[in-house]
Amino acid sequence: MKHWVVYAIISACFAGFTSVIAKQGLVGISAELGLTIRTLFVCGFILLFAFLSSTSIDFKALQKDNYFWLGLSALTTTGSWIFYYKALKLGDVATVALIDKGSVIVAILLAWWLLKEAITWRIACGAILILVGLIVISKK
Repeated sequence: MKHWVVYAIISACFAGFTSVIAKQGLVGISAELGLTIRTLFVCGFILLFAFLSSTSIDFKALQKDNYFWLGLSALTTTGSWIFYYKALKLGDVATVALIDKGSVIVAILLAWWLLKEAITWRIACGAILILVGLIVISKK
């Protein structure tokens, strides 16, 4: 199995835990306060990871495009987290997490449009199944 597949599976496991743990962490506080505290922890953990990482961090390799695209990614991540935490505070974890995973469909379409990645029949069928699953689980 390729390394990136293993990393993606590990990421999915962490993301699954994140939703349930975050819901517990929001008990008695606002979504905004919970997100703020979580983000401070994330920042600390990422800095620790970078410090302990065996790879060197070469700031000289950074170009203006890197700053632009990573900054834009941070902006969209912020929007995603703000609304995810608002939804998580009010809704069921399973439903909120599933609707959030609808982002896969958005990512597929944006990768096709902006990065010229191919949408194969396999990818299209998977996206349709995600959409169908999203509709089935989110219906009451």
